[in-house]
Amino acid sequence: MASTTTIFSILILLTYAATTATSQPPSSSSTVCQSTPYPSFCQTTLPINNSSATIYDYGRLSIRKSITAASKFANSIDKYLSNSPGLTTGTVRALQDCQYLAKLNLEYLSNAFATVNTTQTTLSDTKSEDIQTILSAILTNTETCIDGLQSNAASWTSKDGVVSPIKNDNKLYSVSLALVNKGWGSKKSKKNRVSHKHKGLEAISETVGRRKLLQVDGTGSQVVVSQDGSGNFTTITDAINFAPNNTSPSTAGYFVVYVTAGVYEEYVNIPKNKKNLMMIGDGINQTVITGNRSVVDGWTTFNSATFIVVAPNFVAMNLTIRNTAGAIKHQAVALRSGADLSTFYKCSFEGYQDTLYAHSLRQFYRECDVYGTVDFIFGNAATVLQNCNLYPRLPMSGQFNAITAQGRTDPGQNTGTSIQKCNIRAADDLAASNGTTVTYLGRPWKEYSRTVYMQSFMDSLIAPAGWSVWSGDFALNTSYYAEFNNSGPGSDTSQRVTWPGFHVINETDAVSFTVSGFIVGDAWLNQTGVPYDAGL
Repeated sequence: MASTTTIFSILILLTYAATTATSQPPSSSSTVCQSTPYPSFCQTTLPINNSSATIYDYGRLSIRKSITAASKFANSIDKYLSNSPGLTTGTVRALQDCQYLAKLNLEYLSNAFATVNTTQTTLSDTKSEDIQTILSAILTNTETCIDGLQSNAASWTSKDGVVSPIKNDNKLYSVSLALVNKGWGSKKSKKNRVSHKHKGLEAISETVGRRKLLQVDGTGSQVVVSQDGSGNFTTITDAINFAPNNTSPSTAGYFVVYVTAGVYEEYVNIPKNKKNLMMIGDGINQTVITGNRSVVDGWTTFNSATFIVVAPNFVAMNLTIRNTAGAIKHQAVALRSGADLSTFYKCSFEGYQDTLYAHSLRQFYRECDVYGTVDFIFGNAATVLQNCNLYPRLPMSGQFNAITAQGRTDPGQNTGTSIQKCNIRAADDLAASNGTTVTYLGRPWKEYSRTVYMQSFMDSLIAPAGWSVWSGDFALNTSYYAEFNNSGPGSDTSQRVTWPGFHVINETDAVSFTVSGFIVGDAWLNQTGVPYDAGL
């Protein structure tokens, strides 16, 4: 990852373009700032004494100021980590998460500025989605930092001195997101596309076996992981370390890591420079990756995951990923994905609380199994789960199940969880219990939480109310929860909650949450070969 100084130097070298675009009339700061969530803050922070300034000028200035703020915060975290003896393990781990996320934000902001600094017109659909996605992720990253500090560094005396500046920076990032959406955002139409049925990855899986991979000599594009020593590596981590950095699918295709059957007790972390990596196992419950980190044992939720991936264009197939910490250890993640344009096909994610952490950016899950109890699909990515099986398990005594806890914090974020054509049934342990556990479709973790269930089967375990509160009336007005054309005994909406944020939607609205409409899957899923339904 580039250093804070390097990224800030890049900013200085970028030219601030102040040319007035003919497509946008001059605007006062009061007019421009009304389109943001924080008008007064925006006016105070973005003073432009130029009568010809446009939305583009304000947008660029906001991002420049955001980079300055992010750089200052990253430096402060570095100082806390290097000059604060006696910190608890929990505090150190929370600060390390913040350090990683702060530097990631600097990279995202620099990329965003490079984009908006070169154009004064609406971006193409693809570029518009890209920039909205990374600016959305910036807010997700800062919120993750705050959550970690509040959970793992509660007794740290300097905690408020870190959290308060982040919250103030968040206002600036929110303003930047709103201005970029308004100035450069595309006005893409939502259409019900014809479904695509691709078989490419299935064909790869059928032909990719240990023997074939070992015969491919000298290409450097495929390796085998086998615990018996008959492959190229005996651990998944060694294979990932061997994989090339920053490859492009247009030139090199995917680097394939074939992981043979076995139980791999290791913590896998695929960093963002391992782009276009495809990991294929021998099948669910055949190739198993397992760990048991948890918040109770001192890990942050963010780093409790057995399997972490942040590499763009990652594809996984035929794997089981487990966290065996158990319900008693509370938050214990199996998979955390912050990998943009990532795809998971025929995989199983097994845990209890916080099993699947769809942290940020754009993600697609097809024909996967997800097991868990409390908030077991959570995070703030733009996520579609399609043709998946969701299995609520038996939680601890006194707990209820919430399938989702979506973490959208800003109305400008393009994030949310869309669950389409899935099956929701009790896992064996829950089915065999005395039936006192209540299971909900979700609850509002953050203020603008957004989750949609479409065309899915809901068994009788789903509570008639459907959705649960988080705390009092928090987010009941601002969250967006919707259901469309579901089936099964748990799908009856006649007794659902009556919150302003709950909706039974029609086909026109539902199209916005399809693969094409929500994660622009037609632009990137074709290259994976994974089958998907583009529309309803």
